[in-house]
Amino acid sequence: MSQIKKTEEFQDLFDIDSNLNRLVKNIELLNYINPLNIASEKKRFYSSKYNYEPQFKYPKMRFNGYKLHRLFFSQRLERIQDEDIRQLYEDIIYEYSGLIECIETIGQGRKFYFNSLKSFGTPTEKDIENAKFILRFDDSEFDEEMLPMYNADEAKAYFDTYSKRYDFNYNIKISNNLSAAAMVLNNTQTLVLRKSHKYSLNQLKVLTNHEIGVHMVTTFNGLDQPLKVFSNGFPNNVETQEGLAVYSEFMSGCLTIERLKELAFRVIAVDSLNKGYSFSDTFHLLHSQHKMNRDKAFGITLRVHRGGGFTKDHLYLRGLKKIYKRAQKGKDLGVLLTGKVTMDYIPTIKKIQAIGLAVEPKFFTDAYEENNNTNPNLDFILKSLK
Repeated sequence: MSQIKKTEEFQDLFDIDSNLNRLVKNIELLNYINPLNIASEKKRFYSSKYNYEPQFKYPKMRFNGYKLHRLFFSQRLERIQDEDIRQLYEDIIYEYSGLIECIETIGQGRKFYFNSLKSFGTPTEKDIENAKFILRFDDSEFDEEMLPMYNADEAKAYFDTYSKRYDFNYNIKISNNLSAAAMVLNNTQTLVLRKSHKYSLNQLKVLTNHEIGVHMVTTFNGLDQPLKVFSNGFPNNVETQEGLAVYSEFMSGCLTIERLKELAFRVIAVDSLNKGYSFSDTFHLLHSQHKMNRDKAFGITLRVHRGGGFTKDHLYLRGLKKIYKRAQKGKDLGVLLTGKVTMDYIPTIKKIQAIGLAVEPKFFTDAYEENNNTNPNLDFILKSLK
């Protein structure tokens, strides 16, 4: 059936999809959640002997939240004939509405935290047990590739070279206001690198596989789809997308016990929000109790306390566990690369493909093609996660 015929038959679905696409452009949460004054607040925190509660400032909201909520909920979903596809769009509207509430309450303490819980959840007992299990392993083997020696400009050159293996073009920006070493902005196909960060060779390998090999691959595969929802994101897609990204680190041979421990510490840090810990409490937990160096401890504490309590970081480990188990069973990962999709919606994705409203992914994560992991401990850990 021709694309024109398809569009006529599913006109209502395409109209709703296109309306949502227009509305969602405003709500890239990562544009709003990174504080503007990290460096000065870090300095104050250190000079107070780690007892000062940082007062972070955030970018101003560039939309009217109430108006946007109203426009999302005014979509006439009853016009979508297929029940599963209609349910997907209903879930999406609730998801996007939750993200608006997150953005509206950034910097408002517990108010933001509760909105973050609605969108990203919090670690379960099993997640915490998995994290503690990982922390029992030794990560002391020295490797020259772990030495931080590359600045942001050198990192940019490394990314440029790596990206030649994929036939897509994206922007690279260097920024002072970033709590991570690097991140992808889906809406603008931009990779942002942190200016002050010194990258090790292993971290560059991790970041290229993670950010380009998965996040950019799913960004461009999503843009290739007839329905924009694949690009804008399915509900709860963070867990699946980050799981795929960390799994690519494992398959490409650059995942280390130290990196896995970092993901475990994020779970512990997010759980500390649940216990009502302040910024300095979480920092002391990581720095004094777990003997983490202070810059790393500050970085993880900042990631989870920004906004007022951002719980997203516990999803990396859970996502990795699920993707690893899926791959071990020999199940296809390609369906999860069709865009910013979620494992829970695989049957709906396949249905959308079957009626010709979604295409197979154009780009495939090359790390998945062969297993280059040489560390038996990593296999043992990932197999043992509950």
